[in-house]
Amino acid sequence: MRNAFRDALIELAEKDPKIVLLAADIGNRMFDGFKEKFPGRFYNCGVAEQNMTGVAAGLAMTGFRPFTYTITPFVTTRCLEQIRVDLCYHELPVVVVAVGAGYAYASLGATHHACEDIAFMRSLPGMQVVCPGDSFEVKAATAALGRCKGPSYLRLGKKNEPLVHQSVPSAFTIGRALVVQPGETVALLSTGNLLPEAMEAAERLCGMGVSCEVVSFHTVKPLDTEYLTQAFKKFRLVVTLEEHSRIGGLGGAVSEWVCSQREYPSARLISLGTPDAFPHEAGHQPYFREKFGLNGQKISDSVQTILVSGTT
Repeated sequence: MRNAFRDALIELAEKDPKIVLLAADIGNRMFDGFKEKFPGRFYNCGVAEQNMTGVAAGLAMTGFRPFTYTITPFVTTRCLEQIRVDLCYHELPVVVVAVGAGYAYASLGATHHACEDIAFMRSLPGMQVVCPGDSFEVKAATAALGRCKGPSYLRLGKKNEPLVHQSVPSAFTIGRALVVQPGETVALLSTGNLLPEAMEAAERLCGMGVSCEVVSFHTVKPLDTEYLTQAFKKFRLVVTLEEHSRIGGLGGAVSEWVCSQREYPSARLISLGTPDAFPHEAGHQPYFREKFGLNGQKISDSVQTILVSGTT
């Protein structure tokens, strides 16, 4: 995903001379191509993410379109005040780009885990929250966010994530979910890099006779309420999937929408995500997905259990 972002940003910068990239002492070799093409438009701000955000705000106020980039907790949690006051309060067109969402950097411990960032960023006034499902969606999201007027958050995985789409989806629009696979019984609403796991879960459930619709909810804010209105009328079960806490993420956003409806929807809503706890053991991303029920097999098992129990 990070390489897809780099490539998309270069394409964007070729068209718009106001695009600038700020990094916090990360991705220096990865962005060599950007620096060669656009000397003077790359700023290594060092391990000083709060300052980087302030510099981006200043650049935006003078007409530039900055992208800030580093590992997820350091570009969100560490500089949340600067994002809130410097970017959101002034409604500046800065894209905060986070690499290594969820447990992508799992082996480095809790300092590098990122399972609260959607909740943080979603709560900020005026902030858009975009979590692409694969590298093709990353390219589409980068291009779209480069044209947005206000602040945005782009949440990426790390590298070698499986591709779901065959090409950049032409229908990609901020705030509009993408139906990747149509279905009739269960809707799997996935945000971020769990989309390949959602596809695997749907395939497993199809083998059990369960028709699943797989949807990439790449935008958590603004939420696609038009799709939700249709889904909660059509399906027996709606399942949100995210490598993020069940508190405040996509599941929280959809739950808030459900509670706001005049008539409570007939479909049952289940939110699958990470628990309200820090893991205190070491492991890589697949280990934590297995542990917290977020791989294809575990997701399909959870859905099948609910369907068999007859509680939908």
